[in-house]
Amino acid sequence: MTPVPPDLPDPLTLLLIEDDAGDAFLVEELLAGADRPPKITWARTLSEGRERLTDDVQCVVVDLSLPDATGLEALEQVIAMAPDTAVLVLTGLGDTHAGIEAVAAGAQDFLVKQDVDARLLIRAIRYAIERKRADLAMRELLQERIVSKENSRLERGLLPVPLLDPTLLHHQARYLPGRTGGLLAGDFWDTVQTPDGAVHVLIGDVCGHGPDEAALGTALRIAWRTLVLAGQTGNDVLRTLDTLLRHERKSPEIFTTMCSAAISPDLTTARLHVIGHPPPLLLRDGVLGVVTETPSGPPLGIFPDIEWTPIDVTLGDRWSLLLYTDGLIEATVGENRDLLGTDGLANLIRAQAGIDLDRIIASLDGAMHDDVAAVLVSRGKAGLSGITGAGEIRA
Repeated sequence: MTPVPPDLPDPLTLLLIEDDAGDAFLVEELLAGADRPPKITWARTLSEGRERLTDDVQCVVVDLSLPDATGLEALEQVIAMAPDTAVLVLTGLGDTHAGIEAVAAGAQDFLVKQDVDARLLIRAIRYAIERKRADLAMRELLQERIVSKENSRLERGLLPVPLLDPTLLHHQARYLPGRTGGLLAGDFWDTVQTPDGAVHVLIGDVCGHGPDEAALGTALRIAWRTLVLAGQTGNDVLRTLDTLLRHERKSPEIFTTMCSAAISPDLTTARLHVIGHPPPLLLRDGVLGVVTETPSGPPLGIFPDIEWTPIDVTLGDRWSLLLYTDGLIEATVGENRDLLGTDGLANLIRAQAGIDLDRIIASLDGAMHDDVAAVLVSRGKAGLSGITGAGEIRA
Protein backbone atom coordinates (compact mmCIF):
# COMPACT_ATOMS: atom_id res chain seq x y z
CA MET A 1 0.00 0.00 0.00
CA THR A 2 1.29 3.45 -0.89
CA PRO A 3 1.75 5.47 2.34
CA VAL A 4 -0.41 8.54 2.80
CA PRO A 5 1.74 11.68 2.54
CA PRO A 6 1.67 13.74 5.76
CA ASP A 7 0.61 16.88 3.94
CA LEU A 8 -2.33 18.13 6.04
CA PRO A 9 -1.86 21.39 7.95
CA ASP A 10 -1.22 20.90 11.65
CA PRO A 11 -3.37 21.57 13.53
CA LEU A 12 -6.37 21.19 11.23
CA THR A 13 -10.00 21.45 12.31
CA LEU A 14 -12.51 20.22 9.74
CA LEU A 15 -16.29 20.49 9.73
CA LEU A 16 -17.97 17.59 7.91
CA ILE A 17 -21.62 18.13 6.97
CA GLU A 18 -22.92 14.76 5.78
CA ASP A 19 -26.27 13.11 6.55
CA ASP A 20 -25.14 9.61 5.58
CA ALA A 21 -23.40 7.94 8.54
CA GLY A 22 -21.56 5.50 6.25
CA ASP A 23 -20.08 8.29 4.10
CA ALA A 24 -19.16 10.26 7.22
CA PHE A 25 -17.42 7.18 8.67
CA LEU A 26 -15.53 6.72 5.39
CA VAL A 27 -14.18 10.28 5.48
CA GLU A 28 -13.10 9.88 9.09
CA GLU A 29 -11.34 6.58 8.35
CA LEU A 30 -9.51 7.96 5.31
CA LEU A 31 -8.22 10.96 7.25
CA ALA A 32 -7.32 8.91 10.32
CA GLY A 33 -4.46 7.41 8.34
CA ALA A 34 -2.70 10.74 7.88
CA ASP A 35 0.46 11.41 9.89
CA ARG A 36 -1.32 14.47 11.28
CA PRO A 37 -4.99 13.51 11.52
CA PRO A 38 -7.36 16.47 11.69
CA LYS A 39 -9.94 17.19 14.33
CA ILE A 40 -13.27 16.40 12.66
CA THR A 41 -16.64 17.78 13.77
CA TRP A 42 -19.52 15.89 12.19
CA ALA A 43 -22.91 17.49 11.50
CA ARG A 44 -25.84 15.67 9.86
CA THR A 45 -27.71 18.79 8.66
CA LEU A 46 -26.88 22.28 7.54
CA SER A 47 -28.49 23.83 10.60
CA GLU A 48 -26.47 21.52 12.85
CA GLY A 49 -23.35 22.46 10.93
CA ARG A 50 -24.10 26.13 11.50
CA GLU A 51 -24.24 25.50 15.25
CA ARG A 52 -20.97 23.55 15.26
CA LEU A 53 -19.03 25.95 13.07
CA THR A 54 -16.21 27.53 15.12
CA ASP A 55 -13.52 30.08 14.32
CA ASP A 56 -10.80 27.42 14.18
CA VAL A 57 -12.47 25.48 11.34
CA GLN A 58 -10.22 25.73 8.28
CA CYS A 59 -12.23 23.62 5.86
CA VAL A 60 -15.87 22.61 5.48
CA VAL A 61 -16.55 19.33 3.65
CA VAL A 62 -20.19 19.34 2.62
CA ASP A 63 -22.52 16.94 0.85
CA LEU A 64 -24.93 18.68 -1.55
CA SER A 65 -27.79 16.34 -0.65
CA LEU A 66 -28.81 17.29 2.90
CA PRO A 67 -32.18 17.01 4.62
CA ASP A 68 -32.53 20.78 4.98
CA ALA A 69 -30.73 21.99 1.83
CA THR A 70 -29.70 20.51 -1.50
CA GLY A 71 -27.58 21.42 -4.50
CA LEU A 72 -26.21 24.92 -4.91
CA GLU A 73 -28.60 26.18 -2.23
CA ALA A 74 -26.67 24.12 0.34
CA LEU A 75 -23.36 25.47 -0.96
CA GLU A 76 -24.55 29.08 -0.91
CA GLN A 77 -25.63 28.73 2.72
CA VAL A 78 -22.28 27.19 3.68
CA ILE A 79 -20.36 30.02 1.96
CA ALA A 80 -22.59 32.59 3.65
CA MET A 81 -22.00 31.16 7.12
CA ALA A 82 -18.24 30.57 6.54
CA PRO A 83 -17.11 33.17 3.96
CA ASP A 84 -13.42 32.97 4.90
CA THR A 85 -13.23 29.16 5.11
CA ALA A 86 -12.29 26.66 2.40
CA VAL A 87 -15.23 24.58 1.12
CA LEU A 88 -14.83 21.11 -0.38
CA VAL A 89 -17.98 19.61 -1.97
CA LEU A 90 -18.84 15.89 -1.96
CA THR A 91 -21.07 14.59 -4.77
CA GLY A 92 -22.43 11.26 -5.91
CA LEU A 93 -21.24 9.52 -9.07
CA GLY A 94 -24.11 10.95 -11.07
CA ASP A 95 -23.62 14.50 -9.75
CA THR A 96 -20.29 15.37 -11.39
CA HIS A 97 -21.88 18.26 -13.25
CA ALA A 98 -23.22 19.58 -9.94
CA GLY A 99 -19.69 19.48 -8.53
CA ILE A 100 -18.38 21.58 -11.42
CA GLU A 101 -21.20 24.06 -10.90
CA ALA A 102 -20.34 24.17 -7.19
CA VAL A 103 -16.74 25.17 -7.93
CA ALA A 104 -18.01 27.87 -10.28
CA ALA A 105 -20.31 29.08 -7.49
CA GLY A 106 -17.51 29.48 -4.94
CA ALA A 107 -16.36 26.07 -3.67
CA GLN A 108 -12.62 25.46 -3.78
CA ASP A 109 -12.92 21.89 -5.10
CA PHE A 110 -15.24 18.85 -5.38
CA LEU A 111 -14.85 15.09 -5.01
CA VAL A 112 -16.99 12.17 -6.22
CA LYS A 113 -17.61 9.95 -3.21
CA GLN A 114 -17.15 6.69 -5.09
CA ASP A 115 -13.71 7.75 -6.34
CA VAL A 116 -12.26 9.04 -3.07
CA ASP A 117 -9.20 7.49 -1.47
CA ALA A 118 -7.03 8.79 1.38
CA ARG A 119 -4.39 10.39 -0.82
CA LEU A 120 -6.95 12.14 -3.04
CA LEU A 121 -8.98 13.38 -0.07
CA ILE A 122 -5.96 14.75 1.80
CA ARG A 123 -4.65 16.44 -1.33
CA ALA A 124 -8.08 17.96 -2.09
CA ILE A 125 -8.42 19.34 1.45
CA ARG A 126 -4.90 20.79 1.38
CA TYR A 127 -5.40 22.37 -2.04
CA ALA A 128 -8.80 23.75 -1.05
CA ILE A 129 -7.28 25.48 1.98
CA GLU A 130 -4.42 26.93 -0.09
CA ARG A 131 -6.78 28.13 -2.82
CA LYS A 132 -8.95 29.83 -0.23
CA ARG A 133 -5.93 31.56 1.26
CA ALA A 134 -4.96 32.75 -2.20
CA ASP A 135 -8.50 33.96 -2.84
CA LEU A 136 -8.55 35.88 0.44
CA ALA A 137 -5.14 37.41 -0.26
CA MET A 138 -6.29 38.48 -3.71
CA ARG A 139 -9.48 39.95 -2.24
CA GLU A 140 -7.48 41.91 0.34
CA LEU A 141 -5.12 43.15 -2.35
CA LEU A 142 -8.05 44.27 -4.48
CA GLN A 143 -9.62 46.06 -1.52
CA GLU A 144 -6.31 47.77 -0.76
CA ARG A 145 -6.05 48.93 -4.36
CA ILE A 146 -9.60 50.26 -4.29
CA VAL A 147 -8.95 52.11 -1.03
CA SER A 148 -5.65 53.43 -2.39
CA LYS A 149 -7.37 54.75 -5.51
CA GLU A 150 -10.10 56.35 -3.42
CA ASN A 151 -7.51 57.95 -1.14
CA SER A 152 -5.55 59.21 -4.13
CA ARG A 153 -8.73 60.66 -5.65
CA LEU A 154 -9.58 62.32 -2.35
CA GLU A 155 -6.09 63.71 -1.83
CA ARG A 156 -5.90 64.96 -5.40
CA GLY A 157 -9.21 66.76 -4.89
CA LEU A 158 -7.78 68.50 -1.81
CA LEU A 159 -4.86 70.00 -3.73
CA PRO A 160 -5.50 73.67 -4.51
CA VAL A 161 -6.46 75.19 -7.83
CA PRO A 162 -5.04 78.74 -8.04
CA LEU A 163 -7.61 81.53 -8.22
CA LEU A 164 -5.59 83.80 -10.46
CA ASP A 165 -5.94 85.64 -13.74
CA PRO A 166 -3.23 83.88 -15.80
CA THR A 167 -2.71 86.96 -17.98
CA LEU A 168 -1.42 89.00 -15.03
CA LEU A 169 1.24 86.76 -13.53
CA HIS A 170 3.17 83.64 -14.43
CA HIS A 171 2.35 81.03 -11.77
CA GLN A 172 4.17 77.76 -11.13
CA ALA A 173 3.63 75.40 -8.17
CA ARG A 174 5.09 72.01 -7.37
CA TYR A 175 4.25 69.58 -4.58
CA LEU A 176 6.29 66.48 -3.65
CA PRO A 177 5.13 64.56 -0.56
CA GLY A 178 7.84 62.68 1.24
CA ARG A 179 5.66 59.80 2.48
CA THR A 180 5.48 56.77 0.23
CA GLY A 181 2.21 56.32 -1.63
CA GLY A 182 0.78 59.67 -0.62
CA LEU A 183 -0.22 62.74 -2.59
CA LEU A 184 -0.59 65.01 0.43
CA ALA A 185 1.77 65.74 3.29
CA GLY A 186 2.20 68.35 5.99
CA ASP A 187 3.32 70.94 3.45
CA PHE A 188 0.67 73.10 1.81
CA TRP A 189 0.35 76.02 -0.59
CA ASP A 190 -2.30 78.22 -2.17
CA THR A 191 -2.73 81.26 -4.40
CA VAL A 192 -5.78 83.52 -4.42
CA GLN A 193 -6.56 86.75 -6.25
CA THR A 194 -9.15 88.89 -4.48
CA PRO A 195 -11.69 91.14 -6.24
CA ASP A 196 -9.51 94.23 -5.68
CA GLY A 197 -6.78 92.67 -7.86
CA ALA A 198 -4.40 91.80 -5.03
CA VAL A 199 -2.69 88.43 -5.26
CA HIS A 200 -2.19 86.40 -2.08
CA VAL A 201 0.29 83.53 -1.97
CA LEU A 202 0.76 81.04 0.85
CA ILE A 203 3.28 78.32 1.66
CA GLY A 204 3.23 76.33 4.90
CA ASP A 205 4.65 73.31 6.68
CA VAL A 206 3.04 71.35 9.52
CA CYS A 207 5.75 69.53 11.48
CA GLY A 208 5.54 65.80 10.79
CA HIS A 209 4.94 63.68 7.72
CA GLY A 210 1.89 61.47 8.25
CA PRO A 211 -1.78 61.62 7.24
CA ASP A 212 -2.70 63.57 10.39
CA GLU A 213 -0.28 66.32 9.39
CA ALA A 214 -1.62 66.24 5.83
CA ALA A 215 -5.18 66.68 7.11
CA LEU A 216 -4.12 69.56 9.36
CA GLY A 217 -2.24 71.26 6.53
CA THR A 218 -5.31 70.98 4.30
CA ALA A 219 -7.52 72.45 7.04
CA LEU A 220 -5.16 75.41 7.48
CA ARG A 221 -4.95 76.02 3.73
CA ILE A 222 -8.71 75.99 3.25
CA ALA A 223 -9.17 78.24 6.28
CA TRP A 224 -6.58 80.68 4.89
CA ARG A 225 -8.29 80.79 1.50
CA THR A 226 -11.68 81.38 3.12
CA LEU A 227 -10.37 84.19 5.32
CA VAL A 228 -8.58 85.90 2.43
CA LEU A 229 -11.66 85.73 0.20
CA ALA A 230 -13.66 87.17 3.10
CA GLY A 231 -11.38 90.21 3.10
CA GLN A 232 -9.22 89.48 6.13
CA THR A 233 -5.48 90.08 6.00
CA GLY A 234 -2.35 90.15 8.12
CA ASN A 235 -2.51 89.34 11.82
CA ASP A 236 -6.26 88.81 11.71
CA VAL A 237 -5.71 85.81 9.44
CA LEU A 238 -2.71 84.54 11.38
CA ARG A 239 -4.46 84.68 14.75
CA THR A 240 -7.41 82.71 13.37
CA LEU A 241 -5.10 80.10 11.86
CA ASP A 242 -3.23 79.87 15.15
CA THR A 243 -6.49 79.21 16.99
CA LEU A 244 -7.52 76.61 14.42
CA LEU A 245 -4.18 74.85 14.73
CA ARG A 246 -4.43 74.64 18.51
CA HIS A 247 -7.90 73.08 18.31
CA GLU A 248 -7.19 70.66 15.45
CA ARG A 249 -3.70 69.35 16.26
CA LYS A 250 -3.28 65.92 17.87
CA SER A 251 -0.71 67.06 20.44
CA PRO A 252 0.54 70.42 21.80
CA GLU A 253 3.98 69.83 20.25
CA ILE A 254 2.61 70.29 16.72
CA PHE A 255 3.47 73.64 15.17
CA THR A 256 3.31 75.14 11.70
CA THR A 257 5.66 77.45 9.83
CA MET A 258 4.30 79.69 7.10
CA CYS A 259 5.23 82.33 4.60
CA SER A 260 2.59 84.50 2.95
CA ALA A 261 2.79 87.27 0.41
CA ALA A 262 0.07 89.84 -0.31
CA ILE A 263 0.96 91.43 -3.64
CA SER A 264 -0.64 94.82 -4.24
CA PRO A 265 -3.25 95.27 -6.99
CA ASP A 266 -0.73 97.15 -9.16
CA LEU A 267 1.67 94.20 -8.68
CA THR A 268 4.62 96.43 -7.71
CA THR A 269 4.84 95.82 -3.94
CA ALA A 270 4.29 92.93 -1.56
CA ARG A 271 3.66 92.55 2.14
CA LEU A 272 5.24 89.38 3.51
CA HIS A 273 4.78 87.47 6.73
CA VAL A 274 7.52 84.92 7.40
CA ILE A 275 6.32 82.84 10.34
CA GLY A 276 9.30 80.77 11.46
CA HIS A 277 9.73 79.77 7.82
CA PRO A 278 12.62 79.87 5.33
CA PRO A 279 12.82 83.31 3.72
CA PRO A 280 11.60 83.71 0.14
CA LEU A 281 13.84 84.46 -2.82
CA LEU A 282 13.23 87.52 -4.99
CA LEU A 283 14.58 88.20 -8.45
CA ARG A 284 14.30 91.95 -9.07
CA ASP A 285 16.09 94.10 -11.65
CA GLY A 286 18.30 91.17 -12.60
CA VAL A 287 19.46 90.66 -9.02
CA LEU A 288 18.54 87.47 -7.15
CA GLY A 289 18.63 87.57 -3.40
CA VAL A 290 17.13 86.38 -0.15
CA VAL A 291 14.51 88.62 1.41
CA THR A 292 16.07 89.83 4.67
CA GLU A 293 14.56 91.31 7.85
CA THR A 294 12.95 87.94 8.52
CA PRO A 295 11.30 86.26 10.31
CA SER A 296 8.15 88.12 11.22
CA GLY A 297 7.74 85.99 14.33
CA PRO A 298 7.58 82.42 15.66
CA PRO A 299 5.62 79.58 14.04
CA LEU A 300 1.94 79.09 14.67
CA GLY A 301 1.11 77.06 17.76
CA ILE A 302 4.16 78.07 19.84
CA PHE A 303 3.17 81.18 21.80
CA PRO A 304 -0.31 82.62 22.37
CA ASP A 305 -1.28 86.24 21.66
CA ILE A 306 1.54 86.95 19.20
CA GLU A 307 1.74 89.89 16.80
CA TRP A 308 3.62 89.08 13.63
CA THR A 309 5.56 91.89 11.98
CA PRO A 310 4.90 92.46 8.28
CA ILE A 311 7.76 92.87 5.81
CA ASP A 312 7.07 95.30 2.98
CA VAL A 313 9.08 94.75 -0.19
CA THR A 314 9.24 96.74 -3.42
CA LEU A 315 8.88 94.46 -6.43
CA GLY A 316 9.02 96.83 -9.38
CA ASP A 317 7.83 96.09 -12.89
CA ARG A 318 9.69 92.83 -13.60
CA TRP A 319 10.19 90.29 -10.83
CA SER A 320 9.94 86.71 -9.60
CA LEU A 321 9.06 85.68 -6.06
CA LEU A 322 9.79 82.14 -4.88
CA LEU A 323 8.19 80.70 -1.75
CA TYR A 324 9.18 77.17 -0.67
CA THR A 325 9.26 74.75 2.27
CA ASP A 326 12.40 73.57 4.03
CA GLY A 327 12.37 70.23 2.23
CA LEU A 328 13.86 72.04 -0.78
CA ILE A 329 16.81 73.61 1.04
CA GLU A 330 17.40 70.50 3.16
CA ALA A 331 18.39 68.54 0.06
CA THR A 332 21.86 67.07 0.47
CA VAL A 333 24.41 67.94 -2.21
CA GLY A 334 28.10 67.49 -2.95
CA GLU A 335 30.52 64.76 -1.96
CA ASN A 336 29.99 65.46 1.73
CA ARG A 337 26.19 65.46 1.38
CA ASP A 338 25.91 68.96 2.83
CA LEU A 339 22.55 70.65 3.16
CA LEU A 340 21.76 72.87 0.19
CA GLY A 341 20.57 75.79 2.31
CA THR A 342 18.97 79.03 1.18
CA ASP A 343 22.22 80.41 -0.23
CA GLY A 344 22.84 77.13 -2.04
CA LEU A 345 19.38 77.33 -3.59
CA ALA A 346 20.10 80.88 -4.74
CA ASN A 347 23.42 79.77 -6.25
CA LEU A 348 21.70 76.89 -8.03
CA ILE A 349 19.20 79.29 -9.59
CA ARG A 350 21.97 81.66 -10.65
CA ALA A 351 23.81 78.77 -12.29
CA GLN A 352 20.65 77.97 -14.24
CA ALA A 353 20.33 81.64 -15.25
CA GLY A 354 16.67 81.72 -14.35
CA ILE A 355 14.00 80.45 -11.98
CA ASP A 356 12.12 77.37 -13.09
CA LEU A 357 10.78 74.91 -10.52
CA ASP A 358 11.01 71.90 -12.80
CA ARG A 359 14.69 72.56 -13.50
CA ILE A 360 15.39 73.11 -9.81
CA ILE A 361 13.65 69.88 -8.76
CA ALA A 362 15.25 67.89 -11.60
CA SER A 363 18.72 69.07 -10.54
CA LEU A 364 18.03 67.89 -6.97
CA ASP A 365 16.57 64.53 -7.99
CA GLY A 366 17.48 61.96 -5.34
CA ALA A 367 18.84 64.61 -2.99
CA MET A 368 15.50 65.63 -1.41
CA HIS A 369 14.39 63.58 1.60
CA ASP A 370 11.46 65.57 2.97
CA ASP A 371 8.13 66.96 1.80
CA VAL A 372 8.61 69.77 -0.70
CA ALA A 373 6.21 72.51 -1.75
CA ALA A 374 7.15 75.55 -3.79
CA VAL A 375 5.29 78.41 -5.47
CA LEU A 376 6.79 80.78 -8.02
CA VAL A 377 4.96 83.91 -9.15
CA SER A 378 6.52 86.19 -11.76
CA ARG A 379 5.66 89.38 -13.58
CA GLY A 380 7.05 89.65 -17.09
CA LYS A 381 9.47 87.35 -18.87
CA ALA A 382 12.39 89.23 -17.39
CA GLY A 383 11.27 87.94 -14.03
CA LEU A 384 12.06 84.39 -15.10
CA SER A 385 15.56 84.93 -16.44
CA GLY A 386 18.25 87.48 -16.94
CA ILE A 387 20.05 87.15 -13.58
CA THR A 388 22.98 89.54 -13.55
CA GLY A 389 23.95 89.66 -9.91
CA ALA A 390 23.42 88.68 -6.31
CA GLY A 391 22.42 90.64 -3.26
CA GLU A 392 20.16 90.96 -0.28
CA ILE A 393 16.60 92.08 -0.79
CA ARG A 394 15.63 94.55 1.90
CA ALA A 395 12.30 96.12 2.67
